[in-house]
Amino acid sequence: MLDLKWIRENPQLLDEALERRGAGSASSEVRRLDEARREHLKVLQDWQGRRNEASKEIGKAKASGDAPRAEAVMAEMTDLKARIQDGEKEERRLDEELSGFLATLPNVPLADVPRGADESENVEVRRSGQRPAFTFEPKEHFELGEALGQMDFDAAARMSGSRFTVLRGKLARLERALGQFMLDVHTGEFGYEEVSPPLLVRDDALFGTGQLPKFAEDLFRTSDGRWMIPTAEVSLTNLVREQILDEAALPLRFTALTPSFRSEAGSAGRDTRGMLRQHQFYKAELVSVNTPETSLAEHERMTRAAESVLERLGLHFRTVVLCTGDMGFSSQKTYDIEVWLPGQNAFREISSCSVCGDFQARRMNARFRPAGEKVAPRFVHTLNGSGTAVGRALIAVMENYQTETGEIRVPDVLRPYMGGLEIIGRE
Repeated sequence: MLDLKWIRENPQLLDEALERRGAGSASSEVRRLDEARREHLKVLQDWQGRRNEASKEIGKAKASGDAPRAEAVMAEMTDLKARIQDGEKEERRLDEELSGFLATLPNVPLADVPRGADESENVEVRRSGQRPAFTFEPKEHFELGEALGQMDFDAAARMSGSRFTVLRGKLARLERALGQFMLDVHTGEFGYEEVSPPLLVRDDALFGTGQLPKFAEDLFRTSDGRWMIPTAEVSLTNLVREQILDEAALPLRFTALTPSFRSEAGSAGRDTRGMLRQHQFYKAELVSVNTPETSLAEHERMTRAAESVLERLGLHFRTVVLCTGDMGFSSQKTYDIEVWLPGQNAFREISSCSVCGDFQARRMNARFRPAGEKVAPRFVHTLNGSGTAVGRALIAVMENYQTETGEIRVPDVLRPYMGGLEIIGRE
């Protein structure tokens, strides 16, 4: 959530930032709601002040034996009490209206984020690795998986519907190996603490990270009112909600390998074959909690951690910075990492790493106490990234390491997780 004080002082900057993101101006509506609330508070405070004065007058009138005066002021007190009760209800309504509007405003992009309308205007910043050279026409992952008898979309559809996959045998083990490998890299080499978090969360948790209220249609909800996490970012970031941390404890770095659940609203007709766009998938998530002064450097570090996974898998990829029109709601700046898929002859996103500033922290009331300073606690900065999406990494390994006979070579770094297996063939 954006800082109301900042909006009051910088209405034009807010509207310019929203315009960069392709949204309409909002400063006039914020000002209208804010002024209505502040004017009402002034009236309410006047009534409360008069109530305090009247209480003293009643005491003096009774002490002096002036019964008519006491009764008149008591009658006024009765009227004041009713007005104050109604006024407090109106205060809550105005607070909710202002807060509700602020909750719909996206984060402000950093100055170096390129302006653009959609993904076609994202800017490539670097590439790594080499595209594999094939002497045959490479197949897509679903062709390979079905031919191996280890990727079953029909069985998944019979029990769950579309956008689900059943993996069996060595491909199921390969998916597990990828997730374990990612966790080992992030915990052992980049200092992330492994966490096993809840997969079901309440409204407040999703509000804190920015999925609610605006993106409810992208989520799955249970019959008891909880939500299935669309990413472990939700659970990991909310570890610090309503907390005041010591600066010495920062940065906090968390990682988790969990299922993620997404309704894929608005994706009708896109990636309908295979397991690129699923309702359920595994992801190794990265979350960092930092001071404002270190968050930008942490963003580069987090992106590097995600890139290192793909480098060790020997995959060709590129890193792009998202333009203003393609950024997520809570993000100030986002790097997408796109892996090369020979079967599609295209780069596809496998990781997004975002710095959010204090946007999520304000929604969660997550703060820290600066070391050695007698100042009020400050909001932390939060970051999140995929390190990486396990299902898409599986797709990339299958397509990049396929053989002409349709088998899959196991990358060297994964063989210890596969019991030394070198080739996945039909069982």
